[in-house]
Amino acid sequence: MKTGKCIVLSAPSGSGKTTIAKHLLAQENFNLAFSVSATSRLPRSQEVDGKDYYFLSEAAFKAKISECAFVEYEEVFPGMFYGTLKSELDRIWALGKNVVFDIDVVGGLNIKKQFPSNTISMFIKPPSKEALAERLFQRGTDSVDKIAMRLEKANAEIARAKEFDVVVVNDNLEIAKSESKKHISNFLLG
Repeated sequence: MKTGKCIVLSAPSGSGKTTIAKHLLAQENFNLAFSVSATSRLPRSQEVDGKDYYFLSEAAFKAKISECAFVEYEEVFPGMFYGTLKSELDRIWALGKNVVFDIDVVGGLNIKKQFPSNTISMFIKPPSKEALAERLFQRGTDSVDKIAMRLEKANAEIARAKEFDVVVVNDNLEIAKSESKKHISNFLLG
């Protein structure tokens, strides 16, 4: 099967990568499709299985690991796995589309390692740790304990930003979307 191009968007939770991914997906000339990740966490109130994530039990996720069904996966928090199924890439590439990943930092770097010549990796950086904390609290989807875990993980993720092809600081969302679009346009069409 012909391998398409890969666009990796990684960032700490709350940095705006999902919003930027949706903006890029709306660009018709980019011919993009969203890679739906698998996770062992429970769905949030508005999330839909097969659209936002493939929601698997921890046991089912581990069974897929044993079957070598993932391109990449990680245990992000104890008992909480995230990963990209090989079948998801096959599905998108069979449609003749390029893949957009909205993925954690380790997963994004793993995708880049596996498909180095046809991947652009973009790190969406929050303007500050304080702004990131404020965004996570305003989102209202996680408990205080979960937000504290996400902020602690964010420190390690931000330290790895330099490993990405491009770093976009999301201080102003419209500017960050415009910069991201320019980088992806150069990668896909340049």
